[in-house]
Amino acid sequence: MVAAREKVLHSMVNKTFIPEGEAAPASQIGATLEALAATIAARRDADEASYTYRLLTGNVDGVLKKVMEESGEVALAAKDVEGWATSSLAALEATEAGGTTTGAETADGGADFPLSVQLPPEYGEAVDHLRYEAADVVYHLLVVLERYGITLDEFAAELNNRMTEGERPHGAVRLHDEFVRRGK
Repeated sequence: MVAAREKVLHSMVNKTFIPEGEAAPASQIGATLEALAATIAARRDADEASYTYRLLTGNVDGVLKKVMEESGEVALAAKDVEGWATSSLAALEATEAGGTTTGAETADGGADFPLSVQLPPEYGEAVDHLRYEAADVVYHLLVVLERYGITLDEFAAELNNRMTEGERPHGAVRLHDEFVRRGK
């Protein structure tokens, strides 16, 4: 299953592109999150016609419900991806159990090569849907952070404080000890 996912993940790289004539930023995710955070912050000066403005200035329950709703949708979308992957693997294993495949086998009867599964188009569609829902969570989370004045750098510091010295990027921002809070 790992080999099949690696094959699919490799092909997913082909889903993205840099527009012709544009230079790639040093960090795609960093540049994107910074641009999105700046757009969200700018919406404080918008009017009621702006969805983001309403989330920033309206009843807090509205934006918090969206974070919860979108998080649930991510969980459901991930389960769909897993379902397509495992059903494809189960179909392959059933085919192999029926003796329709060839290849060297190990002493315990298993194949001596990783399983290779042809995943159905629905798998890729499910992965695309998961990405879509994950973007919704990130957007709504950034709105909550903006609403309460938590900058991306402060958020990055929180994440960096959770990594070990070897895991953390060199020169990464961190929180001062007096601002580190773990749980309630």
